[in-house]
Parts: sequence; C-alpha cells; structure tokens
Amino acid sequence: MENKKIVLAYSGGLDTSIILKWLIEKGNEVIAYVADVGQDDDFKKIEEKAYACGASKVYVCDLKEEFISDYVFRALKASATYEGTYLLGTAIARPLIAKKHVEIAKENGATVLCHGATGKGNDQARFEIGYMAMMPEAEIYSPWKDPVFLSEFRGRTDMINYAEKHGIPISVSLRKPFSIDENLLHTSYEAGVLEDPANKFDPSMFKRGIHPKDAPDQTECVKVTFSNGLPVKVENLDTGESHSGSMELFCYLNELGYKHGIGIVDMVENRLMGMKSRGVYVTPGGTILHNAHNALETITLDKEVQHYKQWMASEVGRIIYNGLWFSPEMEFLMAAIDKSQESVNGEVEICLYKGNAMVTSRSSVNSLYNEGIASMDAHGGYDQTDAKGFIKIFGLRVKGRYIDETMGKGHTP
Repeated sequence: MENKKIVLAYSGGLDTSIILKWLIEKGNEVIAYVADVGQDDDFKKIEEKAYACGASKVYVCDLKEEFISDYVFRALKASATYEGTYLLGTAIARPLIAKKHVEIAKENGATVLCHGATGKGNDQARFEIGYMAMMPEAEIYSPWKDPVFLSEFRGRTDMINYAEKHGIPISVSLRKPFSIDENLLHTSYEAGVLEDPANKFDPSMFKRGIHPKDAPDQTECVKVTFSNGLPVKVENLDTGESHSGSMELFCYLNELGYKHGIGIVDMVENRLMGMKSRGVYVTPGGTILHNAHNALETITLDKEVQHYKQWMASEVGRIIYNGLWFSPEMEFLMAAIDKSQESVNGEVEICLYKGNAMVTSRSSVNSLYNEGIASMDAHGGYDQTDAKGFIKIFGLRVKGRYIDETMGKGHTP
C-alpha cells in the first residue's frame, strides 16, 4: 500500500498507532479518524498522538448519542444476544463506526479505508461489510491480512519493539497484554492470561465496575418506563431520582449497574472465522434494560408473536455478531420486530443486588394477562371442561403413534 490517500480508523492504541506510522513511512497520506462511542479515553491526547505520528488530519467524532439511540436501543428492541449470553457490546458499535468512516472518506476524496482489526477476529467482517454496503467503490486495506505487513509484525512483541524504536507511547506491556474494547454499552477483556479458558479472571483488571462480591449489601430498585419497546424514563425507587432521554437514562443505569456488579459475563464464544474465543464482558446498563424489556414483553406480546420474537432475537444477534447490520435480512427482521413493539408499553420494576438485576413487577395498559382466566380461585369466563376435547385433539397424533405401535407397525420410543 503506497502513495494513497487513506482514512484510518484510529484508536490511539498499540495496533493503530503502529499502522499509522507504518503507512506514512510507505509514502501514504493518512487521515486519522477517532470514534468516540463512550470509551474512557483522553481524546485530546489521542489527537495529539496521531498528529505526532504524521497524520495529515485527525477527526475526533462524538457518536455517543447516535450509538445509544440508533444502535443499542435498536438491538434492545430485538432482545438480541449472541449464543444466548453475549449482549453484543463490541459488535453493535462497529457498524456506526464504519458509517462515519465512510462519510469522512467521501468528504476528503479518499479512496482507501483502513482498519486495524486482525485476520482472526470478528471486527474485520463488521468493518469491511459496512464499507461494502456504504462505499462499494472503496479500496479496503487491512494490514493484518497483508503479507508485507505481517512479515514485519508477527505479533505484539514486534509491535511493542517498533513503537519503542519510533518513540510511540503505548499503554500495553509484554507483562500485561490485555486487549480492551470499551464503549457506553460495555467493556470487553481478551488476550493475555484470558486466552486460557481454565484461568480465572482477576477483577482488578476492570477499568470500570466491581465484582458482585464487593458490591453493596443493600438492594437498590428502579422503575423503567417503556414506549414502543424503547426505554423513555428511569426512576430510582429508593431515592426518587429520575432520568429521561436516551443518553441520560442509559448513563444513569450504567452508573447503578457498575455500582452493583451487574452484567459481568465470562464466556467462550464461536467467532465468525470458526475458532473459539474467551472474553469477559461487563454490560451493566444494557443488562438491566435487557431484563426489564424482556419482562414487559411477557405481558404485552401474543403467545405466538412472543415465541417468534424469541427466535428472531437469536437470529438478529447472530446477524449483528457476524457484521451484517447493513444487510437485507437485518432490514427484514427488524421490520417485523418494530411491528411487535407497538404494544410494548408500560413499566417494569427491577432490583439490583450483588450482580443480579431481578424483575419484581411489570405492568402495562396493553397487558394481555387476564387475572380472571389465570386465577386458580375464579372461573373468569373460562370453562375448564372445554379442555377435555382440546387435549383429545391436540394429542391425537401422539396417541395414533402408539396405537400403530401396538399393532406392530409403529415406532418404539
């Protein structure tokens, strides 16, 4: 890659700092683009570092509000998870970062989009498929898939040595090479001792939050109000403090979640490329909202719609994880999900205690829960004798199977 105008997705960390300097040494003009999605970074220092490494321009873009309202909350409506556990904190941020990347490239007449994701991980697909969807004519450069780059940098040790040689300040050392991804939704920890799934994680590695064992001994309860499947207000039932607006309420729930050790997940997942990967994820506010939203759906969604929605949650999670946010299947499924959320209105009370976010109450004007029918003490217009004929018809195929078996032509269970 030589003599090109390149926009590099730049974090100020080890990989992208080396890539920035290396590309410039090859004779390229490099514009650094920094996406602020809520990570706890000194963006002024990152900007200064990019210029010091030779960037011709540096864009620091505040994407936090858009991240929460258009990406995190959209995934929340879908109840999206990957492999039933991961709330997709890293994956949800990538399409937004790619979108802004393309905008900057078009604004500057750059034809090359560059990222620092490795050839083993999921982010390469998330970025590159986003680029393909929004700027199909662009050239995509991924150093970790370039034999020339790989011949110089075989691993983190080579990169650390290169940084020291060129006077590039870094926070990673050979003794503690954690890979940390951070945004408003979550913080993830990978690499280092975590690469062995038998090793227990050390809570001291957390940049934010605490282990549940160190959380307060008192519960703290909140009430979350939803409209069309989206959170619009949160009220602390113990203090009376309330917040509304996407960013404000989400940040407040993060604060409470970190305080009570909410949302810590230690899992081994199946990456898009086929290998297994171990990560520790901390998703405080997202976990609280996920639990509250799912609880509200149990009283506002029709039985069959709810069951289809549960399947869709898994599918949307897989789509997001695999980098296909900008895809026909995502549009198709989200259209159905948006329809399902028209009745998801109401309030959910949830108590936080030592890593748990436990739903204690849910109510809605759209509730389908009929206390009269469900009650063990009242008929409520439900004739129990009707169930006799229903069960006969519902079990007909099962009964027929065993009748055939007794006649010598059925299946033996």
